[in-house]
Amino acid sequence: MEQRTVRGGPGPHDAPGSADPPGQRHAADARRRIPRTDDLLRDPRLAAAADRLGAHRVKAAVRQAQERARAGGIPPERVPQHALDLLPGTASGLRPVINATGVLLHTNLGRAPLSAAARRAVREAAGPTDVELDLTTGLRARRGRSTLAALRARVPAAGAAHVVNNGAAALVLAATALAAGREIVVSRGEMVEIGDGFRLPDLLVSTGARLREVGTTNRTTPADYAAVTGPDTGFLLKVHPSNFRITGFTRSAEVADLTGLGVPVVVDIGSGLLAPHPALPEEPDAATQLRAGAALVTASGDKLLGGPQCGLLLGREDLVHALARHPLARALRVDKLTLAALEATLTGPPTPTARALTAGPAGLRARADRLAAALAADGIDVRPVGSTATVGGGGAPGVTLPSAAISLPEPYAAALRTGRTPVVGRLEAGRCLLDLRAVPAEDDDRLAEAVRSALTGAEGPTA
Repeated sequence: MEQRTVRGGPGPHDAPGSADPPGQRHAADARRRIPRTDDLLRDPRLAAAADRLGAHRVKAAVRQAQERARAGGIPPERVPQHALDLLPGTASGLRPVINATGVLLHTNLGRAPLSAAARRAVREAAGPTDVELDLTTGLRARRGRSTLAALRARVPAAGAAHVVNNGAAALVLAATALAAGREIVVSRGEMVEIGDGFRLPDLLVSTGARLREVGTTNRTTPADYAAVTGPDTGFLLKVHPSNFRITGFTRSAEVADLTGLGVPVVVDIGSGLLAPHPALPEEPDAATQLRAGAALVTASGDKLLGGPQCGLLLGREDLVHALARHPLARALRVDKLTLAALEATLTGPPTPTARALTAGPAGLRARADRLAAALAADGIDVRPVGSTATVGGGGAPGVTLPSAAISLPEPYAAALRTGRTPVVGRLEAGRCLLDLRAVPAEDDDRLAEAVRSALTGAEGPTA
């Protein structure tokens, strides 16, 4: 019997489905080329990522890449690389950021960046350490003893030192141990809000102390303190006003004016400056306040000191010992990683914060010129400009620092912020400024590469 072939129908050697339109056949073929999950997980690059980030996270990225390929968003050959691109650099959700805002201690960016010495110390302390063990005797030892010795060495005027988990905690511990059920005398002009809605009066009252406000917003004299100080006074409190300044018809009592009233004087200097700094002549420091007669100074470690987040307590040995032995101290203590980072900050080379604070304007401008020239050669609309930086973190309110920046079109702000290496700048006069004072010089190449990577999203392809 004669066989007849129907025009357009499948021939004897056609694969099933070959009657589909060419576009559908191509899509089906592409889907069949998508690598299997188990094959992808054996890719050395993804296997290494699983060791670093965890198998569950890598598998999720693989499946997301496969789905993208099934939808036609990427060719099957791109699946392994796309999965890698979806993975974060670390197992933490925190992403490293280049701080080009011109604010040295940016609270939203974690304030002070740790020095290389402090970062190494943290890595070394991540495993078992002798944090509370004397290796010579095999007996329990004082927690953080070498860190406390380093802190005392930096502030010889302090009879003793203690460390808690942040600056507010230092003040809470002092109020709880010295004034619970008693009065804390404080000037009305120093009843500040310390950030994110936390107000000093609420913080202190939560400890069980009562506040006795004296003076007015702009003028408080030593006589105002003397008039209310008595047997029910736990201590007199002096607070650095942090983020604001009052100028004009003003007066405030100095520590030396208050030391003869028969009760401890506690000074919250806030920003963590341990000794006077020539660039910040009006910023209070721990050494000066202790020499003036302060019984106790509290401060933050992650501001001008340039260390990890922690709270410092420096002062009379009997007071510091009482605070360190208070039951609340256990709840506020710092971990071994903070102790390691703080000690390395105190004993190591200048911190990134210290270098940024003292960077010369001429050097900053030269860096801006070099970056702008290199990026302009790639067709980017960029120019070097003068800029003004600030300390931030509640330190040195009103102080400005001459700086330099590179200026880019405004759309770069969002493109850089959401890039693979996030860069946070600031908008000014319709341009995105990347201020270099808080950017270490060794990060200039990373900054330039981030700008190049953001080019397409910010300006579109160049001709």
